[in-house]
Amino acid sequence: MKVRSGRAVRVRGLVRGFGDRVVLDGIDLDIAAGEFVALLGRSGSGKSTLLRALADLDHDVSGSGEASVPDNRAVVFQDSRLLPWARVLDNVTLGLSGAAERGRAMLAEVGLAGRERSWPNALSGGEQQRAALARSLVREPELLLADEPFGALDALTRIRMHRLLRELCARHRPAVLLVTHDVDEAITLADRVLVLDRGTIAVNREIDLPAPRSHRDPGFIDHRDALLAALGVTEDNHG
Repeated sequence: MKVRSGRAVRVRGLVRGFGDRVVLDGIDLDIAAGEFVALLGRSGSGKSTLLRALADLDHDVSGSGEASVPDNRAVVFQDSRLLPWARVLDNVTLGLSGAAERGRAMLAEVGLAGRERSWPNALSGGEQQRAALARSLVREPELLLADEPFGALDALTRIRMHRLLRELCARHRPAVLLVTHDVDEAITLADRVLVLDRGTIAVNREIDLPAPRSHRDPGFIDHRDALLAALGVTEDNHG
């Protein structure tokens, strides 16, 4: 297991607006090395905007404070974004020189041993996301940014992917920021859950539950109720 120490992300006073609308209003964020953080928020709250800023995909952010993010970072999106004209191994090692052996080992870690020569369209949706995870982790990133990577998967495949992601993160120890709409997913995976509201981080909640985490655990239920309340969802309106 790779052990990392220190802080992976430190951001102070991050601001992002679109016209007259301020989406991120002086965000302060710390993520420790190896820490798994999930980010919740209503639609349009700025979750993906924050992730894109940390990924250096948005150059119109501003702020008076400091911003420290590792150069070695990787992004996983809801769409696997595999190149359809490249075979699976070539997708995983895209941009890397002499990395075929590492790519094969990483494909084996995500359960795709033997699929190196497959075309992306021959993979199921879950397998495509496994390949996307392999592509991101083969680079041994210090920071993994995941933007709803399981949102398009069916419930059973999503459960399997949760288990796989936890195993991979325990083995490779990147810091992780996971953007999700799914409160249960956030509690299942994260060491800490944040709620973004009105441009600021309104909730910062430690998830002090042992893994694997059961949805029937009273502690899990307590976290779920508190986070749903922070999102404005009550027992009367979430069904």
